[in-house]
Amino acid sequence: MNKYSWTDSRRRTAAGVLLLSALCSGGTVLAQGTTAVQPAARPMNVLNLQAQGVVEVKQDWLTATLSATKEGRDAAAVQSQLQKAVEAAMTVLRRDAQAGQLDLSSGNFSVSPRYGNNGKMDGWQGRAEIVLQGRDFVRITQAAAKVPEMTLASMGFGLSREAREKVEGEAQAKAIEAFRQRAASISKSFGFAGYSLGEITVNSGEGMTRPPYPRMMAMSKAGYADAAPVPVEADKAEVTVSVSGSVQMH
Repeated sequence: MNKYSWTDSRRRTAAGVLLLSALCSGGTVLAQGTTAVQPAARPMNVLNLQAQGVVEVKQDWLTATLSATKEGRDAAAVQSQLQKAVEAAMTVLRRDAQAGQLDLSSGNFSVSPRYGNNGKMDGWQGRAEIVLQGRDFVRITQAAAKVPEMTLASMGFGLSREAREKVEGEAQAKAIEAFRQRAASISKSFGFAGYSLGEITVNSGEGMTRPPYPRMMAMSKAGYADAAPVPVEADKAEVTVSVSGSVQMH
């Protein structure tokens, strides 16, 4: 009986040692697995800035829209009349077309129900457009005056792609220089010797311009058929490039 008890006690002691060893090892692994990750240090002395570069330039692109309207009881007849008016106008306008100076394209074309005062449909009405655009203002207005079947619906100015790209380059250089000067000036005011650039964003766009004079916007068919070319004068546009981002003063 005593021999059995001694053996059992020895076995229990050995098992206890193994269990204690396992617990210690597990505790070590747990401690290693739950080590806290320290958050990254937040950048200090960071300054957010924005600067703009503006260049004023005369608009060199004219867009004129000619339109024709037809009404009738039959939708197919209205559509046919509009198609004939557009084809006749295109035949005349193609004689003066020149790439970059006077470009032609079809505009909106629609035929929709017409309703009377009683709210009931009493026919169809349609509208077709031709768009003239380019750098040669005189050529465009003279060509538009040769189309008696269509009226001048609208006119507007803008910048050609070439002019915009050239001016955007100038405006961008001004914006970058203004950004650098502001960053240097503010860093110095805060007592820092200099700065380093962070994330920078560059955006460009054309500023608002005045529309053409009201008398140039539309003319009745009766008055336009015998009218001389409309005199036009382009306004100036402001091309703006903005530079925004962050710098770290040091």
